[in-house]
Amino acid sequence: MSKIRKILRMNSQGRSTRFIAAQIESSRNTVRKYLAVLKKSGFTFEEVNNLNDKELEDLFGKTRENNQPSSRMQSMLRCFPHVDKELKKTGMNRQLLWEAYIKEFPDGYKYTQFCTYYNQWKTRVNPTMHMDHKAGDKLYVDFAGEKMNYTDKETGEVIEVEVFVAILGASQLTYVEAVMSQQKEDFIAACENTLHFIGGVPAAIVPDNLKAAVTKSSRYEPTLNETFEDFADHYGTTILPARAYRPRDKALVEGVKIIYTKVYAPLNKHIYHSLSELNTAIRQALEVHNSQLLKGRNYSRKLQFEEIERQTPPLPVLRYQFKSTSMPG
Repeated sequence: MSKIRKILRMNSQGRSTRFIAAQIESSRNTVRKYLAVLKKSGFTFEEVNNLNDKELEDLFGKTRENNQPSSRMQSMLRCFPHVDKELKKTGMNRQLLWEAYIKEFPDGYKYTQFCTYYNQWKTRVNPTMHMDHKAGDKLYVDFAGEKMNYTDKETGEVIEVEVFVAILGASQLTYVEAVMSQQKEDFIAACENTLHFIGGVPAAIVPDNLKAAVTKSSRYEPTLNETFEDFADHYGTTILPARAYRPRDKALVEGVKIIYTKVYAPLNKHIYHSLSELNTAIRQALEVHNSQLLKGRNYSRKLQFEEIERQTPPLPVLRYQFKSTSMPG
């Protein structure tokens, strides 16, 4: 077993720097240097332990090289934000991106290693967003579990409202709106507002078996609300309800959790006196959220949307008009 692996293994077992140094007959400074490189790399012990000794050397470099990953490794890691973004484009795949990488860095890693390191990088920078969504493909919609509220200025009554959340799969651009209920009218209006927010129509809208969207859940063929189907036809998109008994889409689950931090938390410090006033504050917080750089990447949700997802089919000229579904008397 290599010295690096021994240091990392003992560290993962909670051993002290002094103990590790004594066991490998090395200085505590050397141990600290390797552990500092591990921390800076962001990889877990389990991830690096799967590498062979040569790959460990590549990742950690030599102690005399200031404990930085090798230049070969650094060159590849710098490519990954671009690779991640390009993979969302229709027709793009890892083989093509690896070929572009190896053309620029002829002494770079082989395809299998490239994919392995990319998977590790992606898991590290965003462990829940591991699905590869294509641009303009799906819009995930749901109501957040936690409600928000505003206070009636005249009566002082605190009125609770539902919170609608929509997330584009590829760019993760997020839309949030407070509505009075989860009824189909409010739900469909929020979906329509989302389409106008993004300025286009995704190939599919994926609701999480909401009552406003699905009248009958089924493992294989859920029954859609007739009005929601009519809405989808008007906008030229497809409804793909999540199948019953299947885990919810992780991008949406994580997106709702982030909204609790980025929207709920700052807004909870203030009192709002109308639904309109509350939604104005939500849009302001949402602008900040969508404009922040994604973890481990050099671009934001908004920038990624503008680059790869803005070219969705255009909106119809007229908004959707609700139709009465009652039978004539």
